[in-house]
Amino acid sequence: MAELATIARPYAEALFKHCSQSGSDLGATVAWVEELAAIAADPQLRQLADNPKVNAEQVLGVIAGVARSALPDAARNFLRVILENGRLDALPEMAVQFRGLVNRLSGTSDAIVYSAFPMDEAALAELAGTLEKRFGRKLSLSVKIDESLIGGVRVVVGDEVLDTSIKARLEQMKAALTA
Repeated sequence: MAELATIARPYAEALFKHCSQSGSDLGATVAWVEELAAIAADPQLRQLADNPKVNAEQVLGVIAGVARSALPDAARNFLRVILENGRLDALPEMAVQFRGLVNRLSGTSDAIVYSAFPMDEAALAELAGTLEKRFGRKLSLSVKIDESLIGGVRVVVGDEVLDTSIKARLEQMKAALTA
């Protein structure tokens, strides 16, 4: 995937630079970039975009029609450039890199919390406070359910992983006993 990251980087940086210079709302831009990325990840849309009988404006029309709300002009222009350059497959990576640039500016990081069970707001807020102290920065948490953990949580922040799940502890005990 290094190739997609290399392709996506200049697009994400150009969008970030444009937003910074024009005073655009970065939160709103992240929202529409991520929505476009989710749409672009659909295999049927990619098949349509790869069809030589379909031009970039037609694909743009389909994507705009599928979007939950009307796309701002900046989104349409960004998408038009991506389609004209044949880079639709790199759009999900562009969204990841753009969000990373926005996070770096605001001093936050995205964190994925894998939990065996759904977490209520109070538990999530308490976990957020503990994790922010542990990682030394503000975190934006998203929770995903992974029943294979049995209990506890597994937290992924960038390339750092904190695994306090029962599954991980059992695997550590197994390794210790068989060593």
